[in-house]
Amino acid sequence: MVKKTQTAPQVELVDVVDHNDRPLMVMPLTEAHRQGLFHRSVMVLVFDPDGRLYLQKRGHNKSLYPGRFDLSATGHVRAGEARTEAAVRELAEELGLAAPSLTLLDAAPASRETAYEFVTLYSAGRTSEQPRPNPDEVAGGMFVDAAELAALVRDYRDWLTPAVVHFYEKQTLFPHAL
Repeated sequence: MVKKTQTAPQVELVDVVDHNDRPLMVMPLTEAHRQGLFHRSVMVLVFDPDGRLYLQKRGHNKSLYPGRFDLSATGHVRAGEARTEAAVRELAEELGLAAPSLTLLDAAPASRETAYEFVTLYSAGRTSEQPRPNPDEVAGGMFVDAAELAALVRDYRDWLTPAVVHFYEKQTLFPHAL
């Protein structure tokens, strides 16, 4: 009889950083969140050929904002990983997409409102490839145009993550040059 060995769940390690985004130490993400320590995250925007933005619906198993609509692909920067590498990884992990290039759009400083994350926002531009949400990460999604997103922010703000609202209000989500 062959005995199956169970592997322990993989611990996601992140760089804990100071208020100037300088690395201090490496720690499990769950512990960084528990202690409210500064760390890094990335968000990636994906647009269809008509310029509509893909919003992912966060899985119900997520600890923060389960079931809410978020930006196309989001995630944490792992210890020692470059932000662009994290953005490419998250896009592939969550939506099964590969971006030929990423454009840096904006950033948000770490604060209580960002869950103590230094957030970097990228655009993957327009794609004719259909997102393939990973059910372990994402519960689905939809493409919205600027008017539809404006209505969601105005009338259904509690359906959205704070990041969607933040970058919408900064007018960053529909850049002129995609």
